[in-house]
Amino acid sequence: MILTPQRTGDPAPAPVEVCSVVIPTPYGEFTTRVFESSAGHALLALIRGDVTGSEPVLTRLHSECLTGDALGSLRCDCGVQLRTAMRTVAAAGRGVVLYITGHEGRGIGLVNKLRAYVEQDNGADTLDANLRLGLPADARTYGESAAVLKAIGVESVDLMSNNPDKVEGLRAGGLTVQTMVGLQTAAHARNAAYLTTKADRMGHVAPIGEEPITVPEAGIDVRGLIGEIRPRADRPYVMVRVTQTLDGRIQRDPGIPTAEEHALRAATDAVLVGSGTIRRTDPSLTVDLVPGAHPLRVVLDSDLTLPLTARVFGGEAATTVFTTKESDASRADGIQAAGVGLREVSTGPDGVDLPAVLAELRRGGVQSLLVEGGSRLIAALLEAGLADRLIVAISATTETPGDTRLPTGLTLTNRIAYTAGDALLLGWDVTA
Repeated sequence: MILTPQRTGDPAPAPVEVCSVVIPTPYGEFTTRVFESSAGHALLALIRGDVTGSEPVLTRLHSECLTGDALGSLRCDCGVQLRTAMRTVAAAGRGVVLYITGHEGRGIGLVNKLRAYVEQDNGADTLDANLRLGLPADARTYGESAAVLKAIGVESVDLMSNNPDKVEGLRAGGLTVQTMVGLQTAAHARNAAYLTTKADRMGHVAPIGEEPITVPEAGIDVRGLIGEIRPRADRPYVMVRVTQTLDGRIQRDPGIPTAEEHALRAATDAVLVGSGTIRRTDPSLTVDLVPGAHPLRVVLDSDLTLPLTARVFGGEAATTVFTTKESDASRADGIQAAGVGLREVSTGPDGVDLPAVLAELRRGGVQSLLVEGGSRLIAALLEAGLADRLIVAISATTETPGDTRLPTGLTLTNRIAYTAGDALLLGWDVTA
């Protein structure tokens, strides 16, 4: 059943403008006109360029979400959508992001939203969780939003949203909605069910995007590739991703199409690499080319010799380095001073003890872990029975240095396959 409540204009008086201020952001400056509703809720119109007149204005109505917008919660995609909308408007040079307080939890308030989370943890989806508490599935209206847009001179909008109710609400408030521009995100394993419910039961339009028959430019649904997330008590669910040439060798430099690689990162809690991968390719291990959340970046560096100028130590994403007692203690202070987490574990056959690393990550709340390299690390995890999912990109080449191959004797089940550009993407469960 799709629940699609009808939205009309609010009966309350139009919000009153109280001030205007320039807010600098990572995406540039926004002239922010601040309005207050009769109920005391603030509506912030973050404006770029001249938005007056009859030409459609790129517009986002963003409902307040403290957990997603400010805390980066992975239960929803709100924070990713907000940042994507601000970046899109800034790039266009003309548009509005209208941030609407009072819409927390689809209008039920922060405390009730957190109570609804408890119901979700007990098996309800995002819609039924509200209903179990005797609350509406969606209590938001958009008449005040329409009034604010008209007050700043907007007459027509190209609306960035997956929610048809927002279209109806703005039209009921007297605005022309020229088009609805989908705002798809690359789903995380922790919010994929929430996004599916919004599409299947609440009438939202493809919030996750499409499966990669070929790689699209917007959100990518990689749930098939990552399989069912099944963390264990002593370690996360471990996915190893390799790029293999046509002659069966592991390619040292990753060859998965970039958007696909970033969508896989966005779907998981953490991404793990060895120090050799950092030295060889200096990856940032962030999510930049699809809308999605950055994973925790985990680096194995048994002797703490990586330079602090490595890209994995910069940016807004968090990084944790695992090392051993044999590492250079004089470098530990510099790493921690850079805001990088540092964990000391026992020594294993080839550096850090891998079961100890996985156990520490699980104790820290990591449920899913994507391993991107290098080849020796991937082989060690597979040979030790510490991997649950194997994701292979077969690249259209036979030229690669070395002779590194996947371990023999693996039992692979539940195959799934996609094409992505010139590569073939394959995923299997790994069974001991």
